[in-house]
Amino acid sequence: MITRKEQREAQRRAAAEFRRIGFAISERECENIEVVDFGLGRLEIEGVQILTLVHTGRISVKLLCLFPDQTEPEHWHPPVGDDPGKEETVRLLDGTLRFYVEGEDTLSLGAIPAVSAAYYRLRHEIVMKPGDQLLCKPGQKHWFQAGRSGAILFSFSSVARDETDCFANPGITRATKIADG
Repeated sequence: MITRKEQREAQRRAAAEFRRIGFAISERECENIEVVDFGLGRLEIEGVQILTLVHTGRISVKLLCLFPDQTEPEHWHPPVGDDPGKEETVRLLDGTLRFYVEGEDTLSLGAIPAVSAAYYRLRHEIVMKPGDQLLCKPGQKHWFQAGRSGAILFSFSSVARDETDCFANPGITRATKIADG
């Protein structure tokens, strides 16, 4: 859970980062930036700020902002009915992104959040620079973390059903709860 003040500050910071790289964003869009703490209450450590640009029954386009060293926890996009699950391409626009998938343990630049270390099993590190992109197939487990200056990336995907995402940490909830204050 985060406070309304924390939510608004994260929205303001993310909007400022989008504008800094030349991505025009209206005040209304700023207010619609989703601030996700995954129900952990550690937004600066495990969280992400998301501006949804397109969301239809077939495709989704999102702009994500991760603050310095902020981590999106290990997760995957499972099948839903006859759909095999979300297929997602991420493209880094600014900063550095450390992306983790199954494979040989090459983790060297990232830092697994200590409080949740048991839930970060993937250690194959892919370091992304602006202009790099990669594809996550349906059901592929992954997590990612911004570098010291943060990261801004696009997520282009088949239909997004964020509420059905699965997380290695069973204590995670996708919907952020906001407390007044």
